[in-house]
Amino acid sequence: MRISRFLRLVVAYVCNNHDEAKLNLTVSAMTEIWHLRAFVTVIDAGGFAPAARRLGVSAAAITRSIATLERDLSVRLIHRTTRQLHLTEIGEHFLQKARQILDQLAEAEGIARGAHLEPQGELAITAPVLFGRLHIAPLLFEFQATWPKVSARVLFIDRVASLIDEGFDLALRIAPLPDSTLTAVSLGTVKLIVVGSPAYFARHGVPESPADLSAHQAIGFTEIGGGVRHWHFSASGTGSPGPVAGPQIALRVNVAEVAIEAALAGHGLARILSYQVHDHIAAGRLQRVLEHYEPAPIPVHLVYPEGRMAAAKVRAFVEFAATRLRRHPALGEPPPDGRVNIAPPPLTSRPTHIDSSPAGDTPAR
Repeated sequence: MRISRFLRLVVAYVCNNHDEAKLNLTVSAMTEIWHLRAFVTVIDAGGFAPAARRLGVSAAAITRSIATLERDLSVRLIHRTTRQLHLTEIGEHFLQKARQILDQLAEAEGIARGAHLEPQGELAITAPVLFGRLHIAPLLFEFQATWPKVSARVLFIDRVASLIDEGFDLALRIAPLPDSTLTAVSLGTVKLIVVGSPAYFARHGVPESPADLSAHQAIGFTEIGGGVRHWHFSASGTGSPGPVAGPQIALRVNVAEVAIEAALAGHGLARILSYQVHDHIAAGRLQRVLEHYEPAPIPVHLVYPEGRMAAAKVRAFVEFAATRLRRHPALGEPPPDGRVNIAPPPLTSRPTHIDSSPAGDTPAR
């Protein structure tokens, strides 16, 4: 490797994203760094033998290192005699630059190690809109109060944002997760439920089965492209979805919050993820119906790349958020196998992939 390429690698090392410790030096470049360190140590120690003792290597290794450096540069850096050594004029200038490079490398390494040990830097998070507003944002405010060195960038959006391509540290996903190299931390489950206001049910009656829906009106969700998402229900107790004759769609919307407001106002039934209306149900403003025909619970995860090598800010937020969200009653739906009070998996749970899975605050997610 010629020295010009090495210096470009060093600049990339020093200017890289310290916060993520993404240092991309090759083995050859690290060897060149060793040559620099050997050169500076020879001058500081006053000779090859003292430098070798200081670095814990043989004097022959130091001699080879300086010879390699001079050969790659095509210049003489040190005049050597049997009793003393002197820097050449070029060696004087090179020593100054070498010290600067090694100092910057030491600083970069310190920053990178600090980022892995102490939460700091920008934390980029993506989540569905309503989940983000109801749960992630309050947690983030509390987290930043605990870790003031962490800044944050959030994208609450009802589509799957790519962690890698769009530069996010972690994402919240509401969907089954196919396998991949991403690390997934289970938070709980939610269900796709049907709700209506007490006033609506007083006027129209309470549906006892999906077959009764044809006599009811509802708020529908508009699919991307303009279609209306159909309502599917499981046979009682099976969790396997099947189509039914749906209700009359009185209003079509594209965001969950509008559907919820319409249901609260008595405009019809709404099919919503359970966490989105948990507080309204608890307060009696909405009533849940057709529970025996609901599809299987939908898992909720925090996902992130890098696993145990993730930056401290990511690991700290995952621990912080998982501890609190797992206790939240809105994520306490029974899992698909019907068991309850299952111990959550550890933060180093099996890696799973989600970037191709649907997730958002439409009624299906």
